[in-house]
Amino acid sequence: MNAENKEAAEAAMDRFHEAYEAKYPKATEKQLKDREALLAHFEYPAEHWIHLRTTNAIESTFATVRLRTKKTKGAGSRSAGLAMAYKLLEAAQAPWRCVNAPHLVALVRAGATFVDGVKVERWGRPGTRPRGCRRVW
Repeated sequence: MNAENKEAAEAAMDRFHEAYEAKYPKATEKQLKDREALLAHFEYPAEHWIHLRTTNAIESTFATVRLRTKKTKGAGSRSAGLAMAYKLLEAAQAPWRCVNAPHLVALVRAGATFVDGVKVERWGRPGTRPRGCRRVW
């Protein structure tokens, strides 16, 4: 789902539920049950959404280890398996792309609040200030 904000995403989920409830009741039930988890990425910076929406990095990384383990018909001992997995994962991380907007990671870890990908100031909506409050540069 590539909605611009949480309201649009919720509306799309509602339309999906109405359209497919009769044909796919288990899928629509699961979607309703996990609604908050599915929309959780809207509580993070918009620049990070692309990383939060995909599991490709995890899948492609472990695919390397899985393929090598199948080819060698097991790793032998536990320590040999750990060493092989470590070296394969170390080699697999070389082409990974960097996190978009790494400067925002510190804000997320500090507990900053984001609504629809925009940082919310402590007094309310994004970009608003109480009356009489001047911006200090």
